[in-house]
Amino acid sequence: MEKQIKKEDKIKKIISEKKIKVSHRFVSALSLVSILGFIGIVSYALFNFNLNNYVEALLMLTIGTGLILEANINSLKSINVEGLTKNNFTHLTTMIIGGIAVLAGIFSFPGIRIENPSFLAVKGIISIIAIIFIIIQTWVIE
Repeated sequence: MEKQIKKEDKIKKIISEKKIKVSHRFVSALSLVSILGFIGIVSYALFNFNLNNYVEALLMLTIGTGLILEANINSLKSINVEGLTKNNFTHLTTMIIGGIAVLAGIFSFPGIRIENPSFLAVKGIISIIAIIFIIIQTWVIE
């Protein structure tokens, strides 16, 4: 019984040492996304003014900017020296997805608005990826 308790304590210690903290950049982007969603709801509910197209574009820009900041651009400089490794590959894919999200945000503003089915699919995929990032960053990573 005593050996079992010591083993559980060792496991808890190993798990607590491997915890990763959420970056402040991602938390800031997540809070901006929440504020933008709230502004869209309040403007329609109280003032009967529909800001959905602007909010959608700003959400994509915020998500894209957050992903680009999370990608840690300095780690991408190591590609020239070390080549493509497991660490800089994840930063590279995050940077690419963030760039696509920024472009989707720019092309979603009402003056430029693109209503192509493939473009809407890209925005949907980016939204799903953002949801996965949010779940991982808020509930999986401490």
